[in-house]
Amino acid sequence: MPKVTLHPTIESLSGKMGDVVFRHNRKTGTTTMSKVPDMSKVKWSKAQKAQRRRFKQAVAYAKTAKTQPEVWAAYQALARKKRKRAWDMAVSDYYHGRGLLAK
Repeated sequence: MPKVTLHPTIESLSGKMGDVVFRHNRKTGTTTMSKVPDMSKVKWSKAQKAQRRRFKQAVAYAKTAKTQPEVWAAYQALARKKRKRAWDMAVSDYYHGRGLLAK
C-alpha cells in the first residue's frame, strides 16, 4: 500500500471525497485511503437488519444523552476514568441496558 506524507499543517484527514474514503486510525495515527465499497448488491440478513436498527436506537440514545448536561457530564467523567470517549460509553450503555437516562 502506498504511503503519503501530508503537509505538517494537516493533522488528520478523514471522510469521503468522490469515490475515495480516508480513514484515520486514532490508535496508530495513520490515515488510509481506499475506494468507496459498492454495497448496492449486498443482501442483508434479518440479523444484520436487526443489528442496524439497534445501532440506530443506540445513536438516538447517545444524542439524547448529549442534550442533557448532567447526564453528559456523567458520561464524560466515566469516559475519562476508562480512557474512552463519552459518546462510545453512551452507545455501549444502551447496548448493555444500563443507560443513565430515565426510561
